[in-house]
Amino acid sequence: MSTEGSGNSRTIGSSMWRNSLALALFALLTAAILATTEMVTAPRIDAAERAAEQRALLELVPAAWHDNDMLADTYPIPEQHWPLLGLARGGVAHIAKRDGEPVAVVIPAVSKQGYSGDIAMILAVNTRGELLGVRVTSHKETPGLGDKVDLKKSDWILSFNGKSLQQPQRQQWAVKKEGGVFDQFTGATITPRAVINQVLAGLDYFHLDRAALIAAAAAPTLEYNDE
Repeated sequence: MSTEGSGNSRTIGSSMWRNSLALALFALLTAAILATTEMVTAPRIDAAERAAEQRALLELVPAAWHDNDMLADTYPIPEQHWPLLGLARGGVAHIAKRDGEPVAVVIPAVSKQGYSGDIAMILAVNTRGELLGVRVTSHKETPGLGDKVDLKKSDWILSFNGKSLQQPQRQQWAVKKEGGVFDQFTGATITPRAVINQVLAGLDYFHLDRAALIAAAAAPTLEYNDE
């Protein structure tokens, strides 16, 4: 092999080694930056998510009605009830208390019957089994039609306030054109039907698990620690 050829090989090899080293150093630096950014932003994100959850709960159970931290006071929903509530990975009910006595329970639920996908919601139920309110927390329903389940678009969701398993009767838990007491949307029946059915299922869950929910509500409140 000529001296010139050997020199070129060494030069190419050295260049490849330097490029590989530079790439490795860049990858390590990028990973370090991402890790540092996550460490800095994670607490802020957690705080923002907690504040959003708190606002959603307080919409249904105002601060004047309870004196505990509903985010900290929770009850894990038993797995056998997950299908009824549409919870693929489970969830927790949030307990509202006043002077140590249970006031209400906020229950998560997900309807799988939406026109464009899942409709996630929370329902607040008082200890008598009456709905204090319902809020849709996420959905993919058609803008201008199915999105009326969102309180920002329509007050339709407020029609659940005060309802229970007894009022109205079960057969009346439907849109009006199907013999029920709830309004349908112009051009959209699937979405309101999906929400109505899931809210009724949520009340069924409360009735089935009421004793455990009330017992959990009667337990001492654990102080929330945000450190």
